[in-house]
Amino acid sequence: MYRYLFFLLFLTTIASAQKPDSLKTVTYSRDSTRYTNLKLRMSKTKFSKAVYRLLFRDVYNQGKVTEVKQIETNPFTPYEGMVIRKIIIRQLNMLGQSVYDTTRKGNRLERFFSANLHTNTREGIIRKSFLRFSEGDDIKAQVLKDTERLLRSNRLITDARIIVIPREDVTWMADVVVLIQDAWSLNFSGGFSSFNKFNIGLNNINTRGTTHSQLTAIRWNAQDTVRKFQFRTVYTVPYIAKTFITGQASFILERDIREQSIRFFRPFLTSETKYAGAFEAGHTWLQQYKRSVNNTEVQVLFPIEYNHYDIWLGRSFKFPFVNSFLSKNARLVTAIRHNKFVYDKRPEVGPNLNKIYWNRSATLVSIGYSNRNYKRDVLIYGFGRTEDVPVGTLFAMTVGQENTQYGGRGYAGVQYAAGKYMPHNLGYMYGLVNVGSYVQNGMAQQGVVGGQMDYISNLIPFRYSFFRQFVTARFTQGIRRDSLDYLNISKEQGIRGIYNDQLIGTKRLTLSTETVFFSDKSILGFRIAYFVFADFGVVNGPKKRLRESPLYQGYGLGMRLRNENLTFNTLQLRISYYPNVPALSSPFRYGIDGNVPLRLKDFDISAPSILPLQ
Repeated sequence: MYRYLFFLLFLTTIASAQKPDSLKTVTYSRDSTRYTNLKLRMSKTKFSKAVYRLLFRDVYNQGKVTEVKQIETNPFTPYEGMVIRKIIIRQLNMLGQSVYDTTRKGNRLERFFSANLHTNTREGIIRKSFLRFSEGDDIKAQVLKDTERLLRSNRLITDARIIVIPREDVTWMADVVVLIQDAWSLNFSGGFSSFNKFNIGLNNINTRGTTHSQLTAIRWNAQDTVRKFQFRTVYTVPYIAKTFITGQASFILERDIREQSIRFFRPFLTSETKYAGAFEAGHTWLQQYKRSVNNTEVQVLFPIEYNHYDIWLGRSFKFPFVNSFLSKNARLVTAIRHNKFVYDKRPEVGPNLNKIYWNRSATLVSIGYSNRNYKRDVLIYGFGRTEDVPVGTLFAMTVGQENTQYGGRGYAGVQYAAGKYMPHNLGYMYGLVNVGSYVQNGMAQQGVVGGQMDYISNLIPFRYSFFRQFVTARFTQGIRRDSLDYLNISKEQGIRGIYNDQLIGTKRLTLSTETVFFSDKSILGFRIAYFVFADFGVVNGPKKRLRESPLYQGYGLGMRLRNENLTFNTLQLRISYYPNVPALSSPFRYGIDGNVPLRLKDFDISAPSILPLQ
């Protein structure tokens, strides 16, 4: 039944080629001659037209790239100080419409799915919990821009746009139109081998339009001698009232993990947010499969069980130098944090053994500087939706005291990050430097030194579409870490597409490059991106130099498909070649998996934290 529904859902997104946007502010690029000729040839008969409408849909020829890229300054600045007379919430159909083309109606199947198989977010909740302004307020350009960005960043929403319409009869008043397009809320997962082994899951990210999210999954394996029945449920209530506090409760009963936890959190959503914080408490039991840096041949299973609580509170202040060009978006942030971990089961511990499993409580204090803004862009990690790229700097210093079962020790850490679009259309550059360590008896322990550099090129036109170049370099080194506390160079931390738990150490250097071509076509409503990548990395233990280790390599190419109206992970097909990664049956790997869309790192300061080794 569900496969049939999914097939119908796919058909809704491709059943017709859309008409051009009628909004005067949008400037369109022409269809490619080749694509237009194909469209004309296949429009001669009803059958060929139906085939065309089934297989193809214009994606990037609607001018959205041009429009979004042109909005570099705040579009609401001309309306600063005007009074909001009325707020109009316009919720678009989940399928067939666009915030950049309000005239689209969608075909009958799209309208059917939008109206009958999806419940839009309730208008009252949008007004009460999502908007940072009300009727009668003076228009503040930054508040409107931040609200638009926060709406787009919410996974319940595919895209959002705010339009200010000045009143002709009263020149100092304006109406504000909020265009919102929901994402598909129901996600099913599952697998069936027999009635003795199957699993099924349902994730509803917008239950009956309330914005509440509920994930429920069950698994049955009659042959499993440890736990035949497994269960997981997570319930989330975002943006409670107008507090912007999110609450979450989890109950997990699975083979290798049991967890009961509750969490409430409120981040620094915007530069205007004064207070942020979180509270979390829970009980966790899990099985960890570990190796020692000193002996990677032997794998050991450790049962871990602990209780914990964690609470922090932060306050931001405007930059004190009012006349500085930094004062508008810059904030000084102070925060305090206290947590406690008590273990019931763990590996053997001692004064100089397995410190990550010590019973401990810590109090940390941080002070930081954050200057952040956002630029709109498209086709970075998304497939056409508007993306808000963080631009700014961050500096934070954390100090604190930790009391453990083997005495007290201090902690100190420093973090610096910066990101900006480079001049002359050279692209976006992000840099991060982290240093942190415990200090006991005048000696550093469990320390980390890390750095990262990301480069994203501007969109580069290629024939009738675009491509981007991505480059990431990372370096991490642990300082006096225990033998069970190490780095791995597999997966997304180094050589993607593989996992080898013997490629471990306390020092790691990686370089990754990826070229992504965003096609101007779509198949069954899924937009296409082709990519090629190369990953390089070295890792070793504390007594070796990096140059003494082999340079592990991975090369590959593939295709990603994604429908931004759906909340499924991006479907990724990949062919990879690993010439010198050990313990592989073949240097070639073929895979189909779900790829979670990445997000650019922001410059908001959150809880004071211990720098992890990762």
